[in-house]
This record gives sequence, structure tokens and C-alpha cells, in this order.
Amino acid sequence: MEEGALRDGELELLGAHPRASNLAVLAEVVTDQRRIPVIYKPVAGERPLWDFPDGTLAGREVATYVVSRLGGFDLVPETVLRDGPLGPGAVQRWVGEQPVTAPSPITVTDPDEVPASYLPVLHGEDEVGDPVVVSHPDSAPLRSLAVLDAVLNNSDRKGSHVLDRDGATLGIDHGVCLHAEPKLRTVLWGWAGEPIADADLDRLRRLAEAIAPGTDGEAELDELLTISEVAALRERVEALLSSGRHPQPSGDWPSVPWPPL
Repeated sequence: MEEGALRDGELELLGAHPRASNLAVLAEVVTDQRRIPVIYKPVAGERPLWDFPDGTLAGREVATYVVSRLGGFDLVPETVLRDGPLGPGAVQRWVGEQPVTAPSPITVTDPDEVPASYLPVLHGEDEVGDPVVVSHPDSAPLRSLAVLDAVLNNSDRKGSHVLDRDGATLGIDHGVCLHAEPKLRTVLWGWAGEPIADADLDRLRRLAEAIAPGTDGEAELDELLTISEVAALRERVEALLSSGRHPQPSGDWPSVPWPPL
């Protein structure tokens, strides 16, 4: 199992990721059979944030993977919490060929050049004042990721945090997810207010069952999140099941991260 290899293999550091906002180290997990490219985010390298408790981002990265796995979304690369040369941190399977990540399906174009079947989500201006549009594909995997982000209360779903690897959609950079207070900020608003797909409703039901009180899933998340954060997670899942619709942007806080990509 990939998680076991990531947790137990030797962690060899290659160098710091040049574009990460917190310390993120390109590395390889070495086992007897292979070398697995990973990104290692030590707790010691996390910058303080005003709205998230210090030292919790690595745990949120892992909790996000757990939620994705328990619900059967399978939209987050394998992620574990383990010790490493720079102390405990999150280790996640790298998506792409190091040091380059896989491409993102999110685009920024002139208003008249939005690709066919793409959904516009944000109109703005570029650095010289010309109009641009942020859009994303109307695809089932991306739609599932939008549902997962609502479950996670993801406060930073930038376009660069969505990757397309050999036809598979994956989300990365989940350190600011799973807060107990509403904070959803995303570029995946193309389905706002629309009915949630039946397959995603099934995933939500599976997740609700997996994290119910007294389950192994609850115990796994209790190691990574606070009691109030796990309770809020359950409430978001139940709210989505009750409404049966993708959430709408809220007027109480910014609904799109900045920069959006």
C-alpha cells in the first residue's frame, strides 16, 4: 500500500520547492523496490496564520487525504504524517515529474477565447487592464472536486492547486482546510446552485457513514483535527446531503482566493 511506503521508507531530501508559501521540500521516499517522488512539508516550516492555529497545517493536509479516501472521492494524492530530517510533517506523493508539477486544467483567457465546454467563474483584468476570464472544464472529476472542497471547507482552492495527470484530476495544497468556521474560497464555482451528481451524493453518504461517532474514521480524524472541526465536517456533509446542491458563494467572506491561480 502506498501509504505504508510513504510512512516507512527512508526520506531523502532533494531541495526546497521554490514557489511554496511555507517550507516545502522536494524529496524521495526510498524503499527496497523503488524511489517515490514526494513533497515533504515539515511542521517547523509553517508560517503563522491569523485564522488557523499554529502547527496544524500538516495535519490538515493528511486529514484531507483521509476524508477523500473515506468518501471514495480519490482526488488527493496519498499523504501521511511522519517524522523526517526536519521533524514531523506531511509527506505527499508528488504529481508530475519533479520538480515540475502536472498541468492545471484551470485557464485564464480573453473573454472571447474561453474554451468550448468550459465554465466561466471569474471576470477580471490582467496587469495592463485588459479583460480576462478564469474558467474551468465542465468535467465530472472536477465537479467531484468542487463537492469535496465544500466538504473540506477549503479556503484556498487556487487553479494551481488542481492538477491533471494522465487524465486523472487531483487536488493538492490542503493546509488551510477543515476549519470549524465557514471559509470556502475556490475557483470551482462553475456548478454553484446546481444539483449534486448522484455519484457524489453516494460519496457523501459513504463519508457520512465512515465518520459517524464511534467509527474508525472518526478515530483517524480525531488524531489530526479538533473535536469541533470533526463535528463541523459532519455538519457540512449533512448540509450538502440535505440540500442536494452545490453551495453558492457567500457574501460574508471573499469567495475566490487571491491570486486565483
